[in-house]
Amino acid sequence: MISGVSVVLRTSDFTNDLIAELVFFSLVATMVTLVSKTKYNLGISPQMLTVLGTVLGLVVSFRTSSAYDRYWEGRKLWSSIELSSRQMAQIIWIHVPIDRKADPARPQLSEDESRARAIIEKRSMINLVQAFSVSMKHFLRSEEGIYYQDLYPLICFLPRYVDAGPDGKRTQDPSSSQTSAGGNGTVGAAGTQWTAVGSDELPLWYESPLKKKKYKPSSKPKRQRTFDPEKVLPTVESDIPLRPARLPPKFSIWALFPFLLPFRWVAKKLSRRVRERILREGDERTISGKVKKPAKVESNVPLEVTLYLSSYLAFLLKNGLLQAALATAYANQLQSFQDCMTAMERVRNTPIPFAYQVHLRMSIWIYLFLLPFEVYSSFKWLTIPMTLFASFLILGFLEIGQEIENPFSYEANDLDLDGFCLEIQRELHEITAHAVRDPSEYIFSDYNQPFAPCDRDNASTIIGSKKYASQQGMGTLRRTLLHNWQQVSESTRDTEL
Repeated sequence: MISGVSVVLRTSDFTNDLIAELVFFSLVATMVTLVSKTKYNLGISPQMLTVLGTVLGLVVSFRTSSAYDRYWEGRKLWSSIELSSRQMAQIIWIHVPIDRKADPARPQLSEDESRARAIIEKRSMINLVQAFSVSMKHFLRSEEGIYYQDLYPLICFLPRYVDAGPDGKRTQDPSSSQTSAGGNGTVGAAGTQWTAVGSDELPLWYESPLKKKKYKPSSKPKRQRTFDPEKVLPTVESDIPLRPARLPPKFSIWALFPFLLPFRWVAKKLSRRVRERILREGDERTISGKVKKPAKVESNVPLEVTLYLSSYLAFLLKNGLLQAALATAYANQLQSFQDCMTAMERVRNTPIPFAYQVHLRMSIWIYLFLLPFEVYSSFKWLTIPMTLFASFLILGFLEIGQEIENPFSYEANDLDLDGFCLEIQRELHEITAHAVRDPSEYIFSDYNQPFAPCDRDNASTIIGSKKYASQQGMGTLRRTLLHNWQQVSESTRDTEL
């Protein structure tokens, strides 16, 4: 999903962000060394070096540890989402029955049609379980809306996301014309008037037009590699062109040399073409060269997905399709979704206090600026490489803390949210591929030896011989189990150690 060039650029981001500072402090060390070689010795007493170094070391360590705690918390939360997705899907697929009472509203349905509708219902709700993790990924990356290749096919059938009239039906087949984003009375490309959802629905924040600078609509997205996980999703026509599943920041010359961004205004004066390219490619970084943090997203698609999952639980309880214990387990997984969503939103929207970061960076700059003056008397010409090494070491830890502080973005060291979502997708499809069968269909088989190692007879032979069927046979069975325990206990212990 990421080209080789992008991998190189992302890997080099960490070093590139340090280049300007490393060059500056190396120049300071060079200046101190060259001047001190004359009759003017700039060396000072190194007594404060140890004290300040110890204090700054503890503070930098705390900064990095705090950032790593946030990174690790994000990873644990995604593990919880994966676990809850599996458990909720198993409850829906295995424990929600497909043999149901006749629906008075549809008396004409046959038994097979009723079973097929139940299976479609369960499979669709499991698609919503998958949609939660995908929508959570986009939410954490500040990507608004539902019109993504990996999200829209999973939830486009929900009433909130369908261009429908008061009767709940589409006013026009979306495949008949490609339209711009449809709001109230939006006119499509073919001049067709579209009707928004009923008045009882909330305003659709996701119907706003796409910004051209973020995504250029095309009839068919281009694929650079054969890896295309979206091709296994349902094929659904969209009134709005779907954006790619991944929208990483664009890479340009400014990504390779971010410390040159303060001079970007000079390049703007060179030509109109250069100016347009800079405006198009340079929006992802600030004037200081740092990658901009994504803006907070007001839309909350994951919350809306949980509302439909909660409504499904209410439907199951109302119709007596789920037992109380399983309903409690279902509600617990839904609560886990809510807890993870709130915790990850807190991690993303609550950075380390700005005053703390500024004071720490200023203190480190002052320390590194004075470092050549303090070590020159001992290292002479080695002052230059020693200062460079110390700057790289201290500033590197500081930069690591800043980079992993928000682990949900597209940086090289961030969490692989796309990989997590694909793993959940594979597991959910494995669950739905499981055929719910009576245990007697596979337990009493010629391949099953339940009482090994002492009794190597298979289950069908044991049942046919009836050697454990009588009261005396039950005593023999208990002795067999006891001998199994003794033999396994002896065989699994390495007495030679």
